[in-house]
Amino acid sequence: MSDAAQPSAAEVRAAAEAVKAALDRHLDAVERRSGEDDAAVYAAFDQLAAAAEAYDELLYDTYDEVTPFEIPGSDGLPAYAGPEEPSALSVLIRRDYTVVEPQRLLSQAQRIADLDPGSATEPGAAQSPAKPGGNAASAVVGSSVHAALGVLFGEYEPDEIASRHKEFGLEEGDSTLWVAAAEEPPEPGEWLAAPFDQADPQRVVCRFDVSSVFDEELDFDDEDDHAAHSSDDPDNDLLDPDPTEGSGRPRNRPAAGARGSGPGLEAIEAADRER
Repeated sequence: MSDAAQPSAAEVRAAAEAVKAALDRHLDAVERRSGEDDAAVYAAFDQLAAAAEAYDELLYDTYDEVTPFEIPGSDGLPAYAGPEEPSALSVLIRRDYTVVEPQRLLSQAQRIADLDPGSATEPGAAQSPAKPGGNAASAVVGSSVHAALGVLFGEYEPDEIASRHKEFGLEEGDSTLWVAAAEEPPEPGEWLAAPFDQADPQRVVCRFDVSSVFDEELDFDDEDDHAAHSSDDPDNDLLDPDPTEGSGRPRNRPAAGARGSGPGLEAIEAADRER
């Protein structure tokens, strides 16, 4: 950063004062909260996080120092603002994959194209030489990853690809599923031109995320638990789960590597706590 763009000491001081004011607003909102999902508490929380992040950045730029606070990320959901009794819903899904075995992908796609030559529709395929008993379009599939992916995702449903991805030479990446509430269903074809433009986080009833970063967090937590159970206190034996009682994973919870959130999952967790 150039000297001209360097924040002044006064700006850092002003940012610190903004954090103090945001702390007061947050505490006031918490003290006056009207329920579990009080919108004022959510708003004060977001304002405090933004003020703390701004102060942290200015402090670092000016003095090369940091705060001891962990600024929360934006992967959570805002307060639900959708209909109380939704009569329609939209399910938005994103799944990422990496092509880790191209030859396996190509051979699987070629097998599909040989059985159903009409499935190979890559533009320009007609210029490729045809295989005996086949056609030019199906011939190109076994040598083009682009064409192979088109054939694969045209043949199988996304859920089947997710369950059989290793067969197709793919490796799973992050994925997310959002269930969004609506007051009435859209007109047929209304959103097809831009299917994700109307995704409103405030209408999401629940979301379910899968990522390897959650595995890393679980591994870290397991190490802490192991250290706690390994102390010399014999009463720690009482904390060990009974192996005859199953895995010990609570019902209605995401498995390892997954994380769920939203009012629906919060209600499940509250019910579990009452049992």
